[in-house]
Amino acid sequence: MSVAEDLRPTANAETVRALRLDLACALRWAARLGLHEGVDNHFSAAMPDANGVIRGDRFLINPFGWHWSEVTASSLVLCDADGHVLEGTETVENTAFCIHSRIHINHPDAAVVLHTHQPYTTALTLLEGGRLEMAEQNALMFDRRIAYDDDYEGLALATEEGDRMAAQMDGKPILLLASHGVITTGPTMAGAFNDLYYLERAAMFQVHAKSTGGVLRRISDTVRDRVAEQMTTERPAVADRHFAALRRILDREEPGYRA
Repeated sequence: MSVAEDLRPTANAETVRALRLDLACALRWAARLGLHEGVDNHFSAAMPDANGVIRGDRFLINPFGWHWSEVTASSLVLCDADGHVLEGTETVENTAFCIHSRIHINHPDAAVVLHTHQPYTTALTLLEGGRLEMAEQNALMFDRRIAYDDDYEGLALATEEGDRMAAQMDGKPILLLASHGVITTGPTMAGAFNDLYYLERAAMFQVHAKSTGGVLRRISDTVRDRVAEQMTTERPAVADRHFAALRRILDREEPGYRA
């Protein structure tokens, strides 16, 4: 299908603008926090149609070859499920398309898909049987919410690899990729980015604690169940406040992201 043939009405301009600002903000902050890797890795947000329905077959994504610290709202690329660029003057990196398009399409709740090689979380994926241990409060945010892909299959240069990754998620919003990195997903940018941030913190604490040679504390199943219930309300509230604060700081210190 050519670009010209995709004439379906999209969301209103205000909704699209908000998506672009949130995505640019997330990319800029990921760079500030050292969660990025050169000009690699990718963040995407699915575009709703005129009725607000997200099918996952059109999404905004960071342009190929741009450092995340220089991305702006207008530089983001809108592409379709076949990899055609519908809006924007830049291109989409192959692995970005193969991973993000398939997760958006296979998981309707994954309106946002964030993929990084962030240091501490990726370190866990290098260990045989590496897992985030439920030994610390930040880690408990992810109790029963992480899927693990224990088979590294090389660069994701085919949609079949994206489909394989999507299948490994098994209904969970977060996927740790063996010898590779992490993917967080969610219905909102605030939620997915908050998960990305706190997952890195949890992995950092685990790596530091294990480096002492000591034994990690065990948190009882009773407490884990209690915290899981508490997190159903606390996690979304924290995510919204956290991302709103990031937007305020960026508006003040790097307003150019809005261009």
